[in-house]
Amino acid sequence: MPGKVRRIVTGVNAAGRSCILSDTRFPTADLVPGQPVRVGLWTTDSARPSNKGTHDPVPDGVITRTPPAHRGGSVIRITDIPADKAHAWDPDTLRLRGCKTTPDRSAKHRGFHATDTVDYAICLEGEVWAVLDEDETLMHPGDVLIQRGTYHAWSNRTDKICRMLFILLDAEPLENH
Repeated sequence: MPGKVRRIVTGVNAAGRSCILSDTRFPTADLVPGQPVRVGLWTTDSARPSNKGTHDPVPDGVITRTPPAHRGGSVIRITDIPADKAHAWDPDTLRLRGCKTTPDRSAKHRGFHATDTVDYAICLEGEVWAVLDEDETLMHPGDVLIQRGTYHAWSNRTDKICRMLFILLDAEPLENH
């Protein structure tokens, strides 16, 4: 995966529909052969967790909620996304896990959901389609999607598992979305 890093950023258009705002390879400058790449992908301006103590908040590796359970919190997880034909997404389960769903979006793809988070979604293995209201894009290993509280679904249209790394940061809810 050496070389430029693909960053995809989502947002909401004037109609309140999720869309891709940008799809760029970084760094934008030419690479110098043999030089390591250091790429800044996104920053946020709040949240300050504590590193005190020895408490393990996930001793069994299970986090049932999709978004963070606490205001200002974060979640990091690895998720294997099976082939669409082998997996039945369930909007009711998504809601139980703290996600927002709508009937019209669930009709488009049963995995359509949104959370009040900024998500860093990194494709580690395989490939997956990031599906939004107005757009979709195919992600490959090394691609990073900055999911900004928009409605989306993950669609694996292959017969192989796609492994993703997700980092979710609690965020202010989008208005009119």
